[in-house]
Amino acid sequence: MTTTVKPPTWFWVVSTIALLWNLMGVFNYLNQAFNQEIILESLDQAQREVFEGTPAWATAAFALAVFTGALGSIGLLLRKKWARPLFMISFVTALAQFVHWLFISNAVEAFGPSTYAMPIIVLVIGLYLISFSKKGIQKGWLK
Repeated sequence: MTTTVKPPTWFWVVSTIALLWNLMGVFNYLNQAFNQEIILESLDQAQREVFEGTPAWATAAFALAVFTGALGSIGLLLRKKWARPLFMISFVTALAQFVHWLFISNAVEAFGPSTYAMPIIVLVIGLYLISFSKKGIQKGWLK
């Protein structure tokens, strides 16, 4: 006989917010992938060069980060412990993407110092979701 530990209400709130957050990332990726011309038209020359100079590996890292994050969030809502490795993949691939964006490309020069804000927010939330899913496994909320 197996017993299940019922997660607290805040678990569902955090998991739902995590899914919405990660779906915004998916939307952002799809927007960049399918609306490149519109985006490029709104940029100045320096910003356009940064955007156009993004290598395939950084774009792939972006895609992998947002889709594994969204799947990890679905895993939370399904109470599955496989959410944690997906959040770990999402974090590592987001980190790779941001290393390129912040330190290899000229994004900071083209877009200004506020360019650091979103990567920091994304990585902090990513670390939180790894920790949150680990706690869910330890508490028996995720199986």
